[in-house]
Amino acid sequence: MNPFAEYAIAFLLLLGGAFTLIGAIGLARLPDFFTRLHGPTKATTLGVGAIMLGSVIYFTARGEGIDISEVLITVFLFMTAPVSANILAKAAMHIGVKTTEGTEGKPWEQ
Repeated sequence: MNPFAEYAIAFLLLLGGAFTLIGAIGLARLPDFFTRLHGPTKATTLGVGAIMLGSVIYFTARGEGIDISEVLITVFLFMTAPVSANILAKAAMHIGVKTTEGTEGKPWEQ
């Protein structure tokens, strides 16, 4: 395998793992629902995207080509994560979930 491909795969796997870890820590440590929502939707989406890109490069470098399942997983992830986060945030605003004291900006109350 090409050394450049190996370095790119290693970098993407480490980057994806770091983003996923940051997202998981954010989910566990942030104080309220609205701030916790950013952990799995922002950082984890980037993390899984980087891991999937590393997988695509790995199998392409081995000569097996791009598998349709990798493409479908990536498309499904990038389409559903923002939509589900938006729906969760709107539902939380609708039922009146409280924010942490000192949080600025509540456009739904205007």
